[in-house]
Amino acid sequence: MTDFFDENHPLFGAELDTLAIRAGQTRTQEGEHGEPIFTTSSYVFESAQQAANRFSGEEPGNVYSRYTNPTVRTFEQRIAALEGAEEGVATASGMAAILSTCMALLKSGDHVICSRSVFGTTTMLFTKYMERFGVQVDLVNLTDLSQWTAAVKPNTKLFFLETPSNPLCDVADLEKMSQLAKESGSLLVVDNCFCTPALQQPLALGADIVVHSATKYLDGQGRCLGGAVVGRSEHIQEVLAFIRTCGPTMSPFNAWVFLKGLETLRIRMQAHSQNALALANWLNQHKNVERVYYSGLESHPGHELALKQQRAFGGVLSFKVNGGRKEAWQVIDSTRIMSLTANLGDVKTTIVHPATTTHGRLDEDSKREAGISENLIRVAVGLEAIEDLQKDLSRGLDLI
Repeated sequence: MTDFFDENHPLFGAELDTLAIRAGQTRTQEGEHGEPIFTTSSYVFESAQQAANRFSGEEPGNVYSRYTNPTVRTFEQRIAALEGAEEGVATASGMAAILSTCMALLKSGDHVICSRSVFGTTTMLFTKYMERFGVQVDLVNLTDLSQWTAAVKPNTKLFFLETPSNPLCDVADLEKMSQLAKESGSLLVVDNCFCTPALQQPLALGADIVVHSATKYLDGQGRCLGGAVVGRSEHIQEVLAFIRTCGPTMSPFNAWVFLKGLETLRIRMQAHSQNALALANWLNQHKNVERVYYSGLESHPGHELALKQQRAFGGVLSFKVNGGRKEAWQVIDSTRIMSLTANLGDVKTTIVHPATTTHGRLDEDSKREAGISENLIRVAVGLEAIEDLQKDLSRGLDLI
């Protein structure tokens, strides 16, 4: 468990910007200012007794870098501190974080309620692979609390959602969702990838566990894959036990990269949000845009709720062009600055066609239920000049 809740700790009560730079850092005897990268697979013990004590858990210390590494541990403590969690564990990717959470906390015969408005691969994980292991899954509308209530069963163990959602930026009421989860004896797991703790802290609103794709905004420059799970120690220890056995582990180098990303997290998220809001307002006025999905717009149904539980609206938006796939692809292919890639959370703006990429493996009924239409485009707004991004989209939009 992290000790940031101890009033004697120097970072007790520290603000997010300070935690993002200082939390979890310990110095070796060399007195280094920057965090070192411990590129070692194993550790040497002083005696056979110490080795036995380390492996049994009787003595704290490093054992094997699959589940104990000083650089990774620093990242785990820092992201836990930022989310206000007791403990955190790092994984090889964001999907590994979700998988590890499920494998650690669910068993055959359990029931999961999952939002339809999640990343397409997340949907596949639940509906194809978790069901293969005997876990029952129901998909419901993210913002319709009555559907969540109706889906609850005696064996319901976990609620899973993203807020804001990918790619339509729907917003869930986390306080109400957490209350319903508790009443049903379930854990509420929130994917906080779009907001990060810089803009939203689901645990403070009642969630039990938060998962991250560190690949996205926690890094911020599209360099490495990684994930994280944070929450109460009783849950995180179970996830750690799974990772120790099965090995979906974050590398020390990637952890070091994410530590550098966290240092500028709030500043970047503020800038992403400002750019995204400006682009959303511009798109909202374009004659060839049918609809814009961004919770920063007053017209968005989740706007007031987002104002309540987020510090800003994030960097991801989606919009529908007049027409279908042909027109959407025309807009995408006409860009010269934006990167055509499915990743997000980068200082470089990315653009993608969800129906044929991020949600391409879903069947047509699932796409329709999730609102993934052929004329939908997702943009993860980076930090370039907003005027250049507008010109880039105009190349294709003006030709429709």
